[in-house]
Amino acid sequence: MKYLCLVYQEEKQEANVPQDVIEQAKKDYWAFTEDIKKSGHYIGSNGLKHTDAATTVRVRNGKLSATDGPFAETKEQLGGYFLIEAKDLNDAIQVAARIPSAKWGSIEVRPVWG
Repeated sequence: MKYLCLVYQEEKQEANVPQDVIEQAKKDYWAFTEDIKKSGHYIGSNGLKHTDAATTVRVRNGKLSATDGPFAETKEQLGGYFLIEAKDLNDAIQVAARIPSAKWGSIEVRPVWG
């Protein structure tokens, strides 16, 4: 079954993170990604640009509205995702718990329709 692991973290905190911590996080992400590729869990992943690059689109009564920014103001912002294949929710949770950002942010695990 496919699961989408949505990676959330506080964008505002990034400015306060020392460069060596950022470099270690990058290494941890590369290692995690290689590991889930080898295990067969990996389908795809991408990081996202910050919310200041986001646009929210709505259509109401046939009229399009596009506004700058994310849909909702929240403490943590969506920063990326991993699409994985897992045998069940428990397996998906075990994979998500190894995503480096789980140590300082949160990971939302959602089954994919179909």
